[in-house]
Amino acid sequence: MTIDYAAIEAKREEIRARHLLVRRPPSSARGLHHFALLSSDVERTIRFYQDLLEFPLTEIIENRDFKGSNHFFFDVGNGNLLAFFDFPGLDLGPYQEVLGGLHHIAISVDPVTWERLRGKLEMAGVPHQIESGASIYFRDPDGARLELLADHLGEMYGSRVM
Repeated sequence: MTIDYAAIEAKREEIRARHLLVRRPPSSARGLHHFALLSSDVERTIRFYQDLLEFPLTEIIENRDFKGSNHFFFDVGNGNLLAFFDFPGLDLGPYQEVLGGLHHIAISVDPVTWERLRGKLEMAGVPHQIESGASIYFRDPDGARLELLADHLGEMYGSRVM
């Protein structure tokens, strides 16, 4: 299959010209309350996110939608939470990255923390990939892809995106 990159770039520029507002109005949203993933092992997930990645566990409650299921939350900074559900007895199978589904979750950390967490991932034997000297891609114990990004919120590789 041949991909017409010039046509893709032209379409991107046309979309940018049509939809990217010079005077962007404020968003109707206050922020990302939480993003929810699945956990096949609650304690393993807590060890990974709290102990390895240093995202404090903030609460664990029963999932209101499924009796016996846990809903638990980690602080990922700036008033944002990363949440998990477990569904005991449902045998959901392993995480699968599919087209049209979740690709990855990017979490901003300062450069000093980025270096420290990179070292912790290496010491823990977590396979990872470093891109552009500012991104570390890796998977959590259930296979969800994560990115630690050493850029500020609202920036992507040094460019303002917000």
